[in-house]
Amino acid sequence: MTTTVPALSAASATADFERIQLERRDLRPDDVRIDIRWAGICHSDIHTKREEWGEASFPLTPGHEILGTVVEVGDEVTTHAVGDVVGVGCFVDSCMECAPCKDGEEQYCEKGGVQTYGAVGYDGEVTQGGYSGQVVVRDHFVVKIPDSFTEDEYAAVTPLLCAGITTYHPLKAHGVGPGKRVAVVGLGGLGHVAVKIAVAMGAEVSVLSRTDAKKEDGLSFGAQHYYATEDESVFEELAGSFDVILNTVGAGIPLDAFMGLLDRGGVLHNVGAPEEDLTVSAFSLLVKRRSLAGNMIGGLPETQEMIDFCAEHDVTATVEVIDAGQVDDYYDKVVSGDVRYRAVIDTATL
Repeated sequence: MTTTVPALSAASATADFERIQLERRDLRPDDVRIDIRWAGICHSDIHTKREEWGEASFPLTPGHEILGTVVEVGDEVTTHAVGDVVGVGCFVDSCMECAPCKDGEEQYCEKGGVQTYGAVGYDGEVTQGGYSGQVVVRDHFVVKIPDSFTEDEYAAVTPLLCAGITTYHPLKAHGVGPGKRVAVVGLGGLGHVAVKIAVAMGAEVSVLSRTDAKKEDGLSFGAQHYYATEDESVFEELAGSFDVILNTVGAGIPLDAFMGLLDRGGVLHNVGAPEEDLTVSAFSLLVKRRSLAGNMIGGLPETQEMIDFCAEHDVTATVEVIDAGQVDDYYDKVVSGDVRYRAVIDTATL
């Protein structure tokens, strides 16, 4: 047996979303059934749906920023209970046996982690995501939303399930805290969350954005400095100024120019995923012992840690709440940079 719930589904890369009835599986012993209340729109949803990252599986219901309430649990579930407010991010299963899984980095599962939508699960079924009324997820891949977040904040908490962990992981990995000079490249859906988290960690934070258009916002998010990189003199003025640069943009940037902004031993960490290749000169790395790094979200233990950190420091995303009928229009708005700063679907409108 299955449960049928309302959802948005696209039949092809060029088709608009349609309202459908989506089947969700009956619970396995370690499953959690969640009534979805909020579903964030991530730029990767758009890349996937539009087949900009390769062939997608259709029909497709995207969405890997999911927040809702537990309504049923399997017989073996002990970590979650009916009534809990929980979140689901980018993965819903992994082998749990390989070295990455045992280290809490399920996103690098050697068997292949199962993404929240558009992926073939270990049962052979294609996963469908959060633009829907419910989701059924293996308990290990469900995180608890701290009680200190209020119901009024839940929509703004939702993007943390992707944007939050994607930026928290590198900031933590590179020891960001008091005394660290951090620059965030791009002030979009990822970048604005990165700024807020880095500020909460106690770093001196700068925004590197192409223009001054978002300067007021960047400073309101806690950044101490804001620089418009369309002014090429910025690269001379700031040479050697940063310990960590976090690149969040989804388009190509001149890596060598940005590498020049790092101090000795500094790291440029990339979390954006442009379609084109990024290239860097070997001398940009050799000079001053600089390095280039990257990551793909974070594992489940660290995702819970991130949510707890954000609750403790009152960090949420800045969002625009939309109804289900606006998703196609908002895909275009996200691409053109017209969303401030993350769109979240009110799934009650499904």
